[in-house]
Amino acid sequence: MTLEHKKNIFVELGKFLSQFSENESTRNENVLYNDLFFNDFLDLILLSQSHNGWYTPEQVYFAVNSWAEALTEENLNQWLSAYDLKEIEPKTVGLILAGNIPLVGFHDFLSVLISGHKVLVKTSSNDQHLLPFLAKYMIAFEPELANYITFVEGKLENFDAVIATGSNNTARYFEYYFKDKPSIIRKNRNSVAVLTGKESPEDFHKLGEDIFRYFGLGCRNVSKLFVPKDYIFDPFFEGIFGHQDVIHYEKYANNYDYNKAVFLMSNFKLLDNGFLTIKEDSSYSSPISSVFYEFYKDLNDLKKRLETEKDQIQCIVSNGTIENSIPFGKTQKPELWDYADNVDTIKFLQSI
Repeated sequence: MTLEHKKNIFVELGKFLSQFSENESTRNENVLYNDLFFNDFLDLILLSQSHNGWYTPEQVYFAVNSWAEALTEENLNQWLSAYDLKEIEPKTVGLILAGNIPLVGFHDFLSVLISGHKVLVKTSSNDQHLLPFLAKYMIAFEPELANYITFVEGKLENFDAVIATGSNNTARYFEYYFKDKPSIIRKNRNSVAVLTGKESPEDFHKLGEDIFRYFGLGCRNVSKLFVPKDYIFDPFFEGIFGHQDVIHYEKYANNYDYNKAVFLMSNFKLLDNGFLTIKEDSSYSSPISSVFYEFYKDLNDLKKRLETEKDQIQCIVSNGTIENSIPFGKTQKPELWDYADNVDTIKFLQSI
């Protein structure tokens, strides 16, 4: 398969995904193989919460829409223009995927196939259905892909390189187990927002999207705020109030009640608005339904600290205060060229 043909396969997949929306899913007669896949995918979206309680239809639709927007000819061309993929000798690349948010491993899946390699996928038990379904759609469009895509339930075997995502604890296991193979091993990371006190109500509403999308389960979700000394949080709480419906989801509400109780029993000082607690804490990783904050005195000193601790940070959100930061509301809308952990996956796949 040529690179152009592979790109076209993903463009067609993007067109398929673009039909599905939380407001109304509408069949487009120009999309191929809808007779085989449209109704089944709609059912799968609606059933996803029965497979994983965090995968509500709203969250799955958001993930699907995000990939529909990403998988365009223009985006694929812009992304891949930086690489020469003509001379790659096909290898088998194992993927060990996370399942914290819907389709979280799709970028690795896309990267392996678009670069010309074969993919051997071990899905998370928390996300076993969405990616295999999309693979079936792609194989229907191009049957030769059946020789390039394999899903396994047991341990990975007969592969040349691996990309594995997990916790800090599982990463140590991965590093030992795959020590003789070229690998990318991803660990826990968190995202932060740097506030200056000049943010608008709209900025805070968008920041709420960065905090609450996927219930805060993603590494691109903001879990830590850096705020100026003596910062007043009232505008922040007022700005995120539009996200209050998150407390109506039972699993989130249970976490909110539990974590709030643990904090209070430990005599921690909390600020609370009825669906989010915020707590002063030096850690980057806050529990679900909570965000940590820390005061800073000097912005330049904070910039130096963030650079020093960049291995713990997935992305930084600000109003342009921090160089290369992401605007409010955009953390869960990464571009194809925004790599997890800032590790260039395509460059790695070129090197194996």
